[in-house]
Amino acid sequence: MLVAERIREGVIAIAREAADAILHVYAGEFSVEHKDDASPLTAADLAAHRCIVEGLAALTPEIPVLSEESAHTVPLALRRQWPRLWVVDPLDGTREFVKRNGEFTVNIALVEDGIATFGVIQQPVTSALWHGAPGHGAWLREGTSERALHARRPAHAPLRVAASRSHRDGRTEALMARIGDTEPVALGSSLKFCWLAEGRMDVYPRFGPTSEWDTAAGQAILESAGGLVVDPRGRPFRYNRRDTLLNGDFIALGDPALPWKDWL
Repeated sequence: MLVAERIREGVIAIAREAADAILHVYAGEFSVEHKDDASPLTAADLAAHRCIVEGLAALTPEIPVLSEESAHTVPLALRRQWPRLWVVDPLDGTREFVKRNGEFTVNIALVEDGIATFGVIQQPVTSALWHGAPGHGAWLREGTSERALHARRPAHAPLRVAASRSHRDGRTEALMARIGDTEPVALGSSLKFCWLAEGRMDVYPRFGPTSEWDTAAGQAILESAGGLVVDPRGRPFRYNRRDTLLNGDFIALGDPALPWKDWL
């Protein structure tokens, strides 16, 4: 689907408003709570959640919103009836927010029949904003300027491998050893998808759970720039198709021609 300009610019404005709400909290002192899964929660998560949910409800009242901060209130039977929905992470990278390293984002994705068809990622600290719709291109907007994004194809050694600051593990290290000549780069949140889309990285392997709101916007942007996101069996990532909102393992590639099957 080609998102109408009104919708695209409306979602971008909502993402920027959420970013402003996050920075308001970031500038002062804040407390950190923990959810049942031990993940952190701050006032910034909740403030951004309110901005986005209210903004999307006004912009597209016909499309329901599945946000990390309210997903537990949506019955499975209800969300499985939604052919179109917004999948939202109001503050992706709360651990990075708490560390105050700037590597956190606002993620908003449109999912249609299980496919992420449009994504917006905003980095509050830098004001950089990435957006894309597969088949229609990916873009980086900074201030009043905007440029088209293209993943690095063909990729060449050393391959720049995105390795999470907070979730890097032994399996990731083993995969990097199998790849061979690599240049690991630690980076938080969905920025890894954005850097892949920009051609600044080549591979993002992820072993262990993520949630659908962690990947949907990034997948839309990366695939708009020519990249690919698949599970270890080569199946494309799909959304709102299972009982759980947790993703399995995946690998994201700037160049789909890389021999990722050999690595896995």
